[in-house]
Amino acid sequence: MESNFLTPGEITKSVVETGIKKAKISFRDQLILGVLAGAFIAFAAEASNMAAFNLFANSETYGLGKVLAGSIFGAGLMLVLIAGGELFTGNSLIIISVLEKRVRLRSMLSNWVFVYTGNFLGSIFIAFMMVESGLLSSGGNMLGAVTIKIAAYKVGLPFMSAVFLGIMCNWLVCLAVWIAYSSNDITGKILGIFFPIWLFVTSGFEHSVANMYYIPAGILAKADSAMVKAANLPAETLAGLNWQTFILNNLVPVTLGNIIGGGFFVAVVYWFVYLKGSRKTSV
Repeated sequence: MESNFLTPGEITKSVVETGIKKAKISFRDQLILGVLAGAFIAFAAEASNMAAFNLFANSETYGLGKVLAGSIFGAGLMLVLIAGGELFTGNSLIIISVLEKRVRLRSMLSNWVFVYTGNFLGSIFIAFMMVESGLLSSGGNMLGAVTIKIAAYKVGLPFMSAVFLGIMCNWLVCLAVWIAYSSNDITGKILGIFFPIWLFVTSGFEHSVANMYYIPAGILAKADSAMVKAANLPAETLAGLNWQTFILNNLVPVTLGNIIGGGFFVAVVYWFVYLKGSRKTSV
């Protein structure tokens, strides 16, 4: 009887083949599928904020808010992997195909650039629509206020803290992708995605593509005086929330951390154990 899931060694080989396919996607389609994935992750981000903003606003219920937000956020990766999309953080796994010499380093980096750009455009688009829709005024402007607070916190992270938070985040995100690849049915894929993503969001780790929604949404919301008043942040904190700090203080270190988390702790480690390691022991 054929198993409905793959073993870790079989997943490793499957991820190599998936990386080859991803590298062969045309630049146009990498960009388009990247836009879709960015939008899907942004939908998950805004929905998790909508569900939990009242809990986030209270220090006594903050942890419960993270648990609730985490239970919703996995829908974004489900849309990417099942409906179809190209997500930069998950594509850090293409490193395993490079290590197997099945994909050129240049092709992987090209994929990352086009997909990352698409993710950015898709996320920004949803952030813009959320602001223009008026939904951030929900709860007496508290959703907008919490959106500003989240963005301000993220751009205020020390550089190395952001790197480490990015590493732990994409370690879990790529494990979610890894487990999803192991399943031959949609129920298994959904369950495989759900729990690691729940862990990462509840823990408060940093995801570069999710931050392409969280921080721009906060920057745009900052233009609304009622939301700024509800946020009740110091003037210097508000001034520190801008496009420059978004890129330099958060996106750069978190992206580096995400590459290490998924590329090394998942792709390289499993390649060493199940592909390179198995060749060494078979000699």
